[in-house]
Amino acid sequence: MYYNFFIFGDSIAYGCYDSAGGWAQRIGNFLQLRYLSGTEPEIFTYNLSTHSQTTADVLARLEAEIKPRLFRDWKSEGDIVIFAVGLNDSAFVYSKNDNWVNFNSFQNNIKELIGKAGKFSQKIFFVGLAPVDQAIVDPMPFDLDKSYREVEVKRYDLALRELAENFGAGYIPVYEKFAAAGYKKLLHDGAHPNSTGHQLIFEIVKDYLLERKII
Repeated sequence: MYYNFFIFGDSIAYGCYDSAGGWAQRIGNFLQLRYLSGTEPEIFTYNLSTHSQTTADVLARLEAEIKPRLFRDWKSEGDIVIFAVGLNDSAFVYSKNDNWVNFNSFQNNIKELIGKAGKFSQKIFFVGLAPVDQAIVDPMPFDLDKSYREVEVKRYDLALRELAENFGAGYIPVYEKFAAAGYKKLLHDGAHPNSTGHQLIFEIVKDYLLERKII
């Protein structure tokens, strides 16, 4: 028995600034070790995340990325799709005087992602957003036209939770656990997690999926 585990996200999901390759890589390693123990099915983990991705970017390539990696032509009850996007969408862009992805467009994109992913999987999940250190990233030192602001991160994260729950997807909360752990020490540059932050996201995602017997 085997099935696929697709992860779509931004530079955080890609694994920037983690010596172990990021939380998604840690998930893949965890699943591989379970399979090699001889007690669990083989899961092919594909981390299809990349830098500067928004919901619009993921939406544009979702089907093209999944189709070549399927073992069969029909929907599998075992395959899993996880989305870890939204932080870039929430960024305020001065030259636009609006968010990187407009809030209404963001909500529509989430609904479309659920619909498109539903063609391939019955197990769809969104990883919630983590807090940022606004003192460092408002504006971003590496892109002065953009700012990450806590009020916007929270607004987009709340919408992500509500849309996931209302449209049949799971939501994996990160914000509160990061805040409780003293989030500033978990960040590399005010926005991206460091290795300790990636380890925490890995544990949050892993425990969520294990508790619900998804993996």
